[in-house]
Amino acid sequence: MISVSNVRIQVLYFAVLRERVRREGETLDLPPGVHVREAREAIAALHPEIAPLLPRVQTAVNRTVVGEDHSLGEGDELALLPPVSGGSTARAPLSRST
Repeated sequence: MISVSNVRIQVLYFAVLRERVRREGETLDLPPGVHVREAREAIAALHPEIAPLLPRVQTAVNRTVVGEDHSLGEGDELALLPPVSGGSTARAPLSRST
């Protein structure tokens, strides 16, 4: 009988996601052959407080933004990147050097 072990990935949370789950990251053990889509579903089940936000969140694997069909491998880093907003409404004048 062949034994197939799970894939261990490191999940990183940023901005509002970090605030809601109250941690910077965690390690997840997922079935072999898992894709980003299934990892996101597992994260939503584990942390229902961020599930409504996940449809607007981009995913990066090993510091490269990827789609939901991207395969995950042992030791991959999966970062959840929410949209960035905020900043000042005041506009600073532009100057030109002559």
